[in-house]
Amino acid sequence: MAVAIIGGSGLDALPGIAASERARVDTPYGATSAPVQRGRLGEVEVLFLPRHGSDHAIAPHLINYRANVWALRHCGARCVVAVAAVGGISAPMLPGRLVVPSQVIDYTWGRAHSYRDGVAGPLEHVDFSTPYDPRLRSALLAAATATDVVVIDGGVYGATQGPRLESPAEIERMARDGCDVVGMTGMPEAALACELALPYVCCAVVVNRAAGRGDGPITAAVIAGHLGAGMTDVLRLLREALPTLARVDPAVAGTG
Repeated sequence: MAVAIIGGSGLDALPGIAASERARVDTPYGATSAPVQRGRLGEVEVLFLPRHGSDHAIAPHLINYRANVWALRHCGARCVVAVAAVGGISAPMLPGRLVVPSQVIDYTWGRAHSYRDGVAGPLEHVDFSTPYDPRLRSALLAAATATDVVVIDGGVYGATQGPRLESPAEIERMARDGCDVVGMTGMPEAALACELALPYVCCAVVVNRAAGRGDGPITAAVIAGHLGAGMTDVLRLLREALPTLARVDPAVAGTG
């Protein structure tokens, strides 16, 4: 079994993946964002899938999250590390910092949120108390200590619809709700992994202060300025954490 990595903005390709192959996976839910790449980082087998597509052309609300997560599971993923770019809401969430969230609030709408739509038989409700697997979170935090990468432990990820950025009033509401960072791709991805009993964790790079929290408008130049260095730190973190992640037993649920 392999460790799956879902690449977000700034990580449309996985540098250093060796002996890789790409396979288009047929799923019951349609096409994935891109072919699934299989290879090795060091001694660990990995699967890689850029959620926005290989050319970063798929908007957050149009991503086929069900196909992506199902395909990774079908290809033998034991767990998923979801890399994302986010805006910072609470004071510690400054641009350039990495955060491993512990909770999520879903503000999205109209997306295919479940594998159980139209399935015959009684409705099942999955426990979503720990949307991010504690074992995977611990592995990333331990890797941060080992590599001297500064990572914020915990926080609430607020998932918005996109592709536009949020208004200051929306960010104020999210702050009152308890959100620490804001992104557009965290849901339903995390919940779909939960439905498939696939351990899942988010590793997010803060690339800007959210609307109304910083000085001046949010520009592509501001985001790009923090994205490159942040993704370099993410890759250092992943390389260190991969041997531990590769030992996670997907048949045993993580506990909070």
